[in-house]
Amino acid sequence: MASIGAALVFLIIIGVLGLTFFINPNNFKPEIAAAVKDKTGREIILEGDLKLALFPGLGLSTGKAALSNAPGFQDKAFATIEQSDIHIKLLPLLLAKKIEVSQIVLKGLALNLARNKQGANNWDDLTASSVIKPAPAVPDLSKETETETAFAIGGISIENAHINWDNQKTGKQLEIKDVNLEANQFIFNEPAEVDISFVIFHPRSRRTESIKLTSAVTINRKLDNFRFNQLELHYTASGESIPGKLLTAFLTAPAIAVDLSRQVAKATGLQIKSGEVTISADEINGSHIKDQPSFQGPVAIAPFSPVKVMKQLAIAPPAMRNANSLSSLAISFNLLATADSIDLQNLVMTLDDTRIKGSTSIKDFSPPAIAFNLNADALDADRYLPPEKAVDKSSKPLASPAAAIAASASLFLVETLRKLNANGELSLGKLKINSLTMQDIHLKLNAKNGIITTQQTVDQFYQGAYSGSVNMDARSNVPTLSLNEKITQVQIEPLLKDVHGKARMSGIANASAQLQGRGNTSDELKSSLNGQLNFLFKDGVIKGFNLQKIIDNSKALIKGTPLPTDNKNDQTVFSQMAGTATVSNGVIQNNDLVAFSSKARVNGQGNVNLKSEQLDYKIIAKLIKTKATATEPEQFHDTPIAIKISGSFSKPVYMLDAGSLLTDKNKAKVNKLLDKLDKKLGPGASDILKSFF
Repeated sequence: MASIGAALVFLIIIGVLGLTFFINPNNFKPEIAAAVKDKTGREIILEGDLKLALFPGLGLSTGKAALSNAPGFQDKAFATIEQSDIHIKLLPLLLAKKIEVSQIVLKGLALNLARNKQGANNWDDLTASSVIKPAPAVPDLSKETETETAFAIGGISIENAHINWDNQKTGKQLEIKDVNLEANQFIFNEPAEVDISFVIFHPRSRRTESIKLTSAVTINRKLDNFRFNQLELHYTASGESIPGKLLTAFLTAPAIAVDLSRQVAKATGLQIKSGEVTISADEINGSHIKDQPSFQGPVAIAPFSPVKVMKQLAIAPPAMRNANSLSSLAISFNLLATADSIDLQNLVMTLDDTRIKGSTSIKDFSPPAIAFNLNADALDADRYLPPEKAVDKSSKPLASPAAAIAASASLFLVETLRKLNANGELSLGKLKINSLTMQDIHLKLNAKNGIITTQQTVDQFYQGAYSGSVNMDARSNVPTLSLNEKITQVQIEPLLKDVHGKARMSGIANASAQLQGRGNTSDELKSSLNGQLNFLFKDGVIKGFNLQKIIDNSKALIKGTPLPTDNKNDQTVFSQMAGTATVSNGVIQNNDLVAFSSKARVNGQGNVNLKSEQLDYKIIAKLIKTKATATEPEQFHDTPIAIKISGSFSKPVYMLDAGSLLTDKNKAKVNKLLDKLDKKLGPGASDILKSFF
């Protein structure tokens, strides 16, 4: 029997050798072209010679060949190839019905893929023709028996392939060039070493992306189950549109499994490195990967320096008050990602000395809908602000939390505010911002369709409490704004010291404000503000302003007696100060100030310009002659005293209205004195002095 088998093998070999000597495959070019035309409707042009080979296996080689494009697309070929070689081991095919391809080599493959303005692709007719004219049934290789044909490839090589992609519907173009693939022996359900590299060029942005991938790839017979072991991917992007003009990344994964039949995927030990940043995921699982892909799993970003990353990307780090700011950032979270959303649960982020926990999500990336619930232990926001100019801290304006939010919003374009879609809560244990310190802070934000609202509370605000809200309407080109704020039992002195470095006033403050304005900048908002203010100060002291001393100096000047000595600790003590004010176009008008001290009762009225910060105010004091008793009210001196206040918030100027102190008798003396000056110095000399009276 063995001799008969050997004889049969010998006869088969002789027959195949005869085919190679007596049959010229080029004679079949017309039949091949006709068959392609019949199956695809395309023209195939076989420019090079077709060659058959026996050793080292049954092989077919082609020279240059081209397949025409689909009707309605450009005249250039759909696909061209410079050379191809396919070799099949003869004996396994004849004796064991095993198809063993010893090697497949494709050189100079070029594909021109396109989509027209109507959305049709230039390969649609190829897939459609396969449905209309199905090929003969192929045995189900997934149910292999001893008599069924097996399949193996000794090696695959693709050299210098080129793919052009032209999407006329979107106007996007893409060029994939220098495609090279090397794979060793390929057998179903056994790992094959794969090495592939290619370059993607974006003509519009002139961006270039280089990708190189190596892995041991295992594929099942149904071509619906893939496994990648020891995967390594190198990525490089370059071009003017890339920050720093160059970006590199390195991805590794010990194992990635994809099961298309069950629509699941799993990656273990995934790690991505790019410059200073390292992202790790012990296990990422995917589901519904063909129709509604979603991926979930724990992700960790190792500590890195945001400043160093910005420098690597040629982004100038912002100038900050603390040189060590943005020096360390680490993040961990549980990821749930879909095609149009990202959800980060169990988020833990450490930025410098601040630790933040909570969750955040983004849905519908264009435009994004942001939701968050975050809690931070302590944040010194001042360290991230631009360095302060070398100016007196006393000139620094005092901004409330709501005013700070409004000022921050004014830095954004109205189009950006209009697109903002966010909803969430932020809590902070401690916060320092604009030199203000506070504890137990809660912020709620809701922004959608151009309407932005915030609610903020501070449970511990300079031994008192703060609450406020901001409402902004950015639906028009000029946004409108409304503020509502309230402070209760706030100690003014430590607050002013934190902001200005010193305090001109102390006491307990209760105040509220309801303001409305419109504008695209903070100055426009200030100039347009309208609304109401209410204030009440208790147990207060105004430092640097001694009401009694001003009165005493003026009396001494008129009487000609020695002036009281100066005292650097001048101050005015009052038990209560209260009033209301209206705000009109950025000017605060107060007409009902009432203050009580041990020696006087004070009324005041005037205005303050919020934009220029200029003061124009007048207070009138009535000196107490006798204090109130159980049966008698307070008695005042007949002559009230008026004091003018001008200058600015930071540098107020106090001037006594001396005329208010003059009695009729004293006025006569002063007028007589002024007349003498006119006679001695000339007419008009007394006009200057009269302005003081």
